[in-house]
Amino acid sequence: MNATAARNALYSLVRLAEEDGRTTLIHKRQDRALLAPLDRLPAARKTEAFPSHVLSAAQKDFGDLVTLAAQGQPQVLLRNTTPVAVLLPADPASSALSTDTAARPGAAPAGGAVNSQGNQDRGSAPRRLATLRDAIGSVLTDGPVAGPTFGLPRLDAATGGLQRGRLTLVAARPSVGGSLLGLAAARRTALVDRHMVLYAASGPNRDDIFRRIISAEAEGDYPRLKQGRLTEHEQQIAHQLTQAGDLLLIDDGSDLTAEDIAETAPHMDGLALVVVDRLQAAHSARLPLSGDRLPAASQVLAGLARTLEVPVLAVVDSDDPALLDLMDADILVTLAATADPSRVQVTVTERDFGVIGSAYLQPDLLHARFLDVDPGPQGRAAELAEAALPYTSGAQKGLPADATRVLADFRATVAKGDDVAVDQLAADLVSAFKSVTQLPDTAEGRLLANTLRAYHPALRAYCPALRTSDDTGASVTGTTQQQAPAAPAAAEPAAGTEQTTDDGGEDDAWVQPGDEEEPEGIVFPALSILKDAVGRSTYHPISVIRKEDRDAEPWTIFSEVMDGEPRWVHPDITTEKTKAGKRDRLVVPEGFGDGLLCTIDRNGSYPSACSGVPLAPNKLLHTGPLEEVGKDRAGAFLITVPAWPHRNMPHPLGRLAERTDDHGRAWVTTPHLRQMQKLIRDGHITDPLVVHDSWTGKANESLFKHFYQEARRARAELVQAGGEPYVEYKRRLSIALRLLWPKGEKVNSPFWRPDWRMALVAEASVRHWSVAWRAVQAGHALVALRNVDEAVFFTPDGNAPDTYKVGTGFGEVKVKSDAGSDG
Repeated sequence: MNATAARNALYSLVRLAEEDGRTTLIHKRQDRALLAPLDRLPAARKTEAFPSHVLSAAQKDFGDLVTLAAQGQPQVLLRNTTPVAVLLPADPASSALSTDTAARPGAAPAGGAVNSQGNQDRGSAPRRLATLRDAIGSVLTDGPVAGPTFGLPRLDAATGGLQRGRLTLVAARPSVGGSLLGLAAARRTALVDRHMVLYAASGPNRDDIFRRIISAEAEGDYPRLKQGRLTEHEQQIAHQLTQAGDLLLIDDGSDLTAEDIAETAPHMDGLALVVVDRLQAAHSARLPLSGDRLPAASQVLAGLARTLEVPVLAVVDSDDPALLDLMDADILVTLAATADPSRVQVTVTERDFGVIGSAYLQPDLLHARFLDVDPGPQGRAAELAEAALPYTSGAQKGLPADATRVLADFRATVAKGDDVAVDQLAADLVSAFKSVTQLPDTAEGRLLANTLRAYHPALRAYCPALRTSDDTGASVTGTTQQQAPAAPAAAEPAAGTEQTTDDGGEDDAWVQPGDEEEPEGIVFPALSILKDAVGRSTYHPISVIRKEDRDAEPWTIFSEVMDGEPRWVHPDITTEKTKAGKRDRLVVPEGFGDGLLCTIDRNGSYPSACSGVPLAPNKLLHTGPLEEVGKDRAGAFLITVPAWPHRNMPHPLGRLAERTDDHGRAWVTTPHLRQMQKLIRDGHITDPLVVHDSWTGKANESLFKHFYQEARRARAELVQAGGEPYVEYKRRLSIALRLLWPKGEKVNSPFWRPDWRMALVAEASVRHWSVAWRAVQAGHALVALRNVDEAVFFTPDGNAPDTYKVGTGFGEVKVKSDAGSDG
């Protein structure tokens, strides 16, 4: 074959060399070279031994490479970074494949080649046969292949990632979100791992894909982005994507076929992933990748994967087994909606093996993405029990006897489904592993370490073998030597500031000795309902901390300032004094334009927060510095207060941000910690979250839910009636929530949990701040944010931003508009 023809057929010739052991003689004038399998020159498997070239570059310079090979300089051909064939000189001594083969046609030397008798007259090169020793050696020496992933850890664990040389088919009905998995893999590979991706779009166009990427990366609302309305943050993300987007190449041309994709892919240097979005089950005249053409298209895509040794991920908008059986997929990932709209079940099936894994994902269709579903405490316990099996069964060694025994007990308890007993074994795990300085450096040992870290933060804090290089050097045993910041006195109201109290708005003067007693027939026995709500919990909550323990950590950490309530007025706004008992008047400068002040009063902020406040029902344990805080832990955390760069909003920690110690740190409860995590994930805070110390317990968000439900029901009935019954309802509500942390020895309360009380108030603050933040992101001008229930906006028409819902229910708002004063 001449060099020109060989150049045009290079990919096919290389595949023949790989799969069939074929050798092709190539000539260029007087130069003669062999395109041969690597078996002809085993040293070529090491790319540093000879000059090497990726196939796309080799095709361009093929004539020169033939000349160099003919002169005795072997040239190695690569697919991405993997050697696949070699160009050798075609002298008589080297052109014979094997003297044994020539002498004994039909013999099959180990690792060599053989021609069948039926092929002798066809002049074809002998096919290569591999011994079992060759195959096993290849598997053992290659090691794990780090291919692309979806960037969703539990799905990646179920699939093993996207494997090179294989076609993975994502099957889902329309609206379930199959395309978003293809986009997730493309985003992860191109934007995070920085590898080349070909995104073949048959259906969505490049604008649709780019909007979905912005929505997922910036958490912007996809429907709004489709209208071309981007916030400043989203514009910044879009600009960053254009800078990094040269690795994600989109083909959204009309009449896109599988053959087009197979023709384009070989010319992309360093190609790591091909995504085909999507294969349409219903026939469409304008879409070649549709209808009864899909089985043939899947065969082409499977061949492309094997030829280029890259993963090909194709999305099909159907989960019809009859259709899927016709598709040439190596791996099938099926998405199915569940009764819970916040969960989608993913089943992973491998050809010839059946189901090999499953996972759940959380659809976040508003932001064009899926999220990993946290397995929760029970799921984490199950994962640890599974990881412990190699050691408890004796298959693996390397753990102390005490650690092995506790892991065996843990596995048995998890199998019984006794959640309370499982939780109680956490202390035994810490005790057994606190003297372990090193875990086995094997796959099983690393998995065990990861699951131990994830299961309970105390294990990381107290066990040397589980601490990573990123952990701080602070003491991890005993009680921290760092004293908690002194609890400042509660802030006095500013002069001229009106103090108002609505349902859930509270004043210490309302709780007097005897107030905890609820007369028979009272309109709303709030304290009794709160006691009943806590008593319903299966977590066996500790409602009262013993008096002898209250003067020690962690209880001395808590102070009223941990509520994080804002006391904020926009820096461009000035205030004027008014008569006593009224709030200062807000003076809006001309630069704000024409408009009205819109004052928003949030209903029942505290009882509303009871619907889902994260707290620890049982006692708090000292868990020290933490690298990560999962949703299964709640308590108090000493963090570095991050900088807040947005002058049009108060700091999300409110007045707490102004009450730091000399090192810029403050104790926060779980609602504020989770708020910091979200703002950092979203890119609104650039400082990392650093937890210097912590006291935590197992988290629960439903401890007060029954109380919330009863309070909401009573409000719906009483708010319409008004008068004294409604006033008494609000008073009883306030007393009950304030008695979570009673002040003074004379008040007899069934509770003494300052951590519950401050987590509740912090949750109300976070919700109040977050709704205002969404309004500001939508373009509204916030001029003041106070307490947990008042926000003042400057709007053209005096109406509330649409992030608020006007009404009389919990969390809904009342609105009053006023003319803004000109400065």
